[in-house]
Amino acid sequence: MSILGNRVLRKEDPKFLTTGGTYVDDLALEGAAHVVYVRSPMAHARIRSIDTSEAASAPGVVAVYTGDDVELEPMPPGAPFANPAMVRPWLARGVVRFVGDMVAAVVAETREQAVDASELVLVDYEPLPVVVDPEAAADNETLVHEAAGTNVVFRIPEDFVNVGMVPPEAATEPSDLFEGCDVVVRQRIVNQRVAPCPLEVRAAASQWEGGRLTHWTTTQAPHAVKGSLAQTFGVAEEQVRAIAPDVGGGFGAKIGGYPEELLVPWIARRLDRPVRWVETRSESMLSLGHGRAQTQHAELGGTRDGRLVAYKLSVIQDSGAYPGFGAFLPTMTQMMLTGVYDIAKVFFTDVSVATNTNPTVAYRGAGRPEATAAIERMVDIFAAEIGMDPAEVRRRNMVGNDRFPFTTPTGTTYDVGNYEATLDRVLEAAGYAELRAEQRRRREAGGPKQLGIGLSSYVEITNGIPGSEFGSVEVLSDGRARVRTGTSPHGQGHVTAWSQLVADQLGIAIEDVEVVHGDTDLVPRGVGTFGSKSLQSGGVAVFQAAEQVVDKARKLAADLLEANPNDIELDKTNRRFHVAGTPSASKTWAELAQASGDEGLSAEVDFAAPGPTFPFGSHLVVAEVDTETGGVVLERIVAVDDAGRLINPLIAEGQVHGGLAQGAAQALMEEMCYDDQGNPVTANLADYEFVSAAELPSFETYSMETPTPINPLGAKGIGESGTIGSTPAVQNAVCDALLALGVRHVDMPTSPMRVWRAIEAAEGKR
Repeated sequence: MSILGNRVLRKEDPKFLTTGGTYVDDLALEGAAHVVYVRSPMAHARIRSIDTSEAASAPGVVAVYTGDDVELEPMPPGAPFANPAMVRPWLARGVVRFVGDMVAAVVAETREQAVDASELVLVDYEPLPVVVDPEAAADNETLVHEAAGTNVVFRIPEDFVNVGMVPPEAATEPSDLFEGCDVVVRQRIVNQRVAPCPLEVRAAASQWEGGRLTHWTTTQAPHAVKGSLAQTFGVAEEQVRAIAPDVGGGFGAKIGGYPEELLVPWIARRLDRPVRWVETRSESMLSLGHGRAQTQHAELGGTRDGRLVAYKLSVIQDSGAYPGFGAFLPTMTQMMLTGVYDIAKVFFTDVSVATNTNPTVAYRGAGRPEATAAIERMVDIFAAEIGMDPAEVRRRNMVGNDRFPFTTPTGTTYDVGNYEATLDRVLEAAGYAELRAEQRRRREAGGPKQLGIGLSSYVEITNGIPGSEFGSVEVLSDGRARVRTGTSPHGQGHVTAWSQLVADQLGIAIEDVEVVHGDTDLVPRGVGTFGSKSLQSGGVAVFQAAEQVVDKARKLAADLLEANPNDIELDKTNRRFHVAGTPSASKTWAELAQASGDEGLSAEVDFAAPGPTFPFGSHLVVAEVDTETGGVVLERIVAVDDAGRLINPLIAEGQVHGGLAQGAAQALMEEMCYDDQGNPVTANLADYEFVSAAELPSFETYSMETPTPINPLGAKGIGESGTIGSTPAVQNAVCDALLALGVRHVDMPTSPMRVWRAIEAAEGKR
């Protein structure tokens, strides 16, 4: 009997719940010096001078470095197609461009000594004009990079016409876009800047021995770090070992390398001794890449019978001071523009701009949540305008089951789906008719606590970046199995899921499967973990490697038992191969491994899927809003998610739970704020609201399984779905509660103050 699809408890958890993980900061690195970075307190300023003399003579200080000391070439923009003039120096040279920009590095024997000495570095700043608002940045009146002559990182579709990604006619909005629409609704929507807040902050440690670098770092992609280090320091990749021990959360923000981390090896080589760096929580809030940060101008048109005809979305993406991957995320928003709906005519534009703020990066969902938030909010606004139930508008416009594979007007081809089934199931599970009846009762009674019902139907792309992932399986001489994987888990449960895949194929007990990851000396190659890709790429690679090991073992058993390979059967219950009809003539896994010689009993696979997959689902949120205080209480969150075939439903459910919490947090409370001078005003967890169990109801989750034909497992991604579906559902619930009061829209986060002000403004209009 297959163990795939079983709710197997996570093998990882006993360690994390007892002794705890081993993180970069836990490593004992003998003789290591500690680096602390001096950061700019100003958002935009010219550096007149830097005086490091007092810091250099402080107790325990080994060295102090400024930008003039670093001979490395500046870091190019981290976004494809970005303005090449927007480079980032390793340490600021001449100009600082956001609060938290690195000015100097202080190295001391202890972390405490480095902190004390860093406060003695004197920097004379000449203030420069600051631009924080991305819409203002698009006007180019205040430049973040003078050498670039513009704040524009790139534009869609204009810049993509130049590289042949879209035809020239796509750069112009059709004049008849909204022709045939009875109603066109328009709304400015802010998908606010958020901080990832992983429980483990960034950390790095480096050591050179005999010209070879060993670098420990908290990353989602150790092999990518290895490649970056080799390129940066001009050495062969074989001369670099990158290790990601246990990683305490990433959410996309730990995919790429940051100058703070990549400069540690430079300092270690310069000093010829090990060096380590660990940021503080405040540093993490200031300079770990932020997420989202889109301002959207949306227009949705349709007929009064609820049919959606045309949709336009114009995005301004805040890229921060130095364009990173966040600048490129509107391409993902464009890809998923129409969501689950069959809308014939669409148009998308984006301008990604630099501002005097922390750079933005990929954050759970990375461009796809922004697309879903926009279309789902607009569907509710459209439904309110025509006086139709928002569930009915959704149902009338969903892509039908008979249309798959379905290609959207933006050229995205969805693999397979059953969108209406998820909507029907979430409505039934929540008791939708009864909820609407209760809402009407409260509205008629006119009390201060009103009920809001928010819906969201979503589809997202997973494994969207082409490429293969590595996996290998080896049977050891004692009969246990060892898996090597290029994925790099940081909470996703790969050790358990990969063990299930191997145990299912080999019949070896799950506890006898070892999973090796995160060390580029032990795993020859790999891509990493992001974009909800791991199971459908790395998992499939492991699964196929296990299949090949079984085939090799069958042939070896046939030789040893002097039988035809076709007559050899694998008895998974007893973990042995035997001749069909003669169980007594058999060989165990251990015996076969011992007999395999130098070649060993192993196989490795690099699996590249022929395309991405598209998970989908529907979420419903019930919120109670106090119209006197603006306070919002989430009463229910009901989620139906379809990620194809589930290898371990328990792990999938855990991913959904985390996503629901993270999505609700953005909708209700999270926002990274700057004042007009670029000063961060939510730079610690006392000011930046962070969701806890107290703000969340018990989740009601349901799963559907519509296997994809894209990979042998039929699996899709699940890591980001909960966030993508829940955020607009919570926002729609809050707005729905206020609809009868004349409130059309409330931007996220729907905080008590923002809700209260929206009510006051609506009352003023009345």
